[in-house]
Amino acid sequence: MKDSVHTICEDNLDYKPICDMEFLSEQAAYEFCNEYGRRVGFNIRRDSHNKNKNTGQIISRVFVCCKEGFRPKDKRDYLTKSSRVETRTGCNAKMSIKLNKSNGKYWVSYFVENHNHPLLRQECTHMLPSHRRISASQATEVDLTEESGIPLRQAYELMGRQVGGRESLGYIKQDQKNYLRIKMQRKLAYGEVGSLLKYFQNEALENLSFFYAVQLDCDEQITNIFWADAKMIVDYGQFVCFDTTYKTNEANRPFGVFVGSNHHCEIAIFGAALLYDETTNSFIWLFETFLEAMSKKAPKTLFTDQDAAMAKACAHVMPNTYHRLCTWHIMQNAMKHVNSLFRCTCGVRSVLTQFMDYYEEEDEFLVDWESMLDEYNVRGHPWLESIFYLRKKWAMAYCKWS
Repeated sequence: MKDSVHTICEDNLDYKPICDMEFLSEQAAYEFCNEYGRRVGFNIRRDSHNKNKNTGQIISRVFVCCKEGFRPKDKRDYLTKSSRVETRTGCNAKMSIKLNKSNGKYWVSYFVENHNHPLLRQECTHMLPSHRRISASQATEVDLTEESGIPLRQAYELMGRQVGGRESLGYIKQDQKNYLRIKMQRKLAYGEVGSLLKYFQNEALENLSFFYAVQLDCDEQITNIFWADAKMIVDYGQFVCFDTTYKTNEANRPFGVFVGSNHHCEIAIFGAALLYDETTNSFIWLFETFLEAMSKKAPKTLFTDQDAAMAKACAHVMPNTYHRLCTWHIMQNAMKHVNSLFRCTCGVRSVLTQFMDYYEEEDEFLVDWESMLDEYNVRGHPWLESIFYLRKKWAMAYCKWS
């Protein structure tokens, strides 16, 4: 190595690598070479390197033009219907750096400037792979569009219009997609379940009232998860509705929510759970865990869908709790079983809705119910008799009738 050493200087307007030029790190050398490529009109990539076997530190690196060499033949080519276009030309342009052990800096040991292919104009190089990048301000906008639920394609079009065209963004849609993917991977550094448990641990440290529990199978794998924060526990009331019809996660696993109403008749969430399946054993564990979180205070009434396993678990864990079916599921069954019997514009929905929601006095309900049976000639229908029985059970649960 020569005694005279060139270092990076912002006044170096030609930004051209020179042998013996020094860099503080391998990344700094890459950024300098990449900026040189942008100004000249080509794209670079990292090529071969050597590492110290003991420390793992890079002791030499070669940066080459993106058109260096030729793409090796893929043994699976016979399965490919449309091969990628060959973009390499065997270009020999490169820059090699080596580590100076005496000062810990990297110096340019070899530099080849000439290319065997046309170079791009400088105003076009910003769209080459090594020069495309999402700036900090653009990353903030990408995060905001994702949090707002705007689809990737629409978000990319919106940001392109803000700068006068997609060609002015400095990156393509795939870069935006990769940015969001890497962001998600960093959030899930501990894995999906690990990240969830880490979140629970942090919440528990911040608030001692936060409650969570997990169930393991015989192989010590997590199956069911339940959690309730401090607000959920404080809001817990007498009447609870539990539903597991939401399966929007990729694994299509049941997501259950305990909901009810507070003293302002507002919807309140009392707990949530991710379940492995919808079996009786899973529901038994869930209901027992729910009671544990709520200081063993069972709800007076529990509304669910028509799930037999859930009903069995409710009777086992909360024998003194009224178990009723929610009106939405009952109305769905009404549309299926007796909609054709009601000869009116809106069908069974307009007839039965008032009996579900609007009557508080028992005598008034009975008179109108009997009148409805005669008007539509549906007296003795087994499904309507079961609805009549359930409606009276609801009244008992809510203590509206004696």
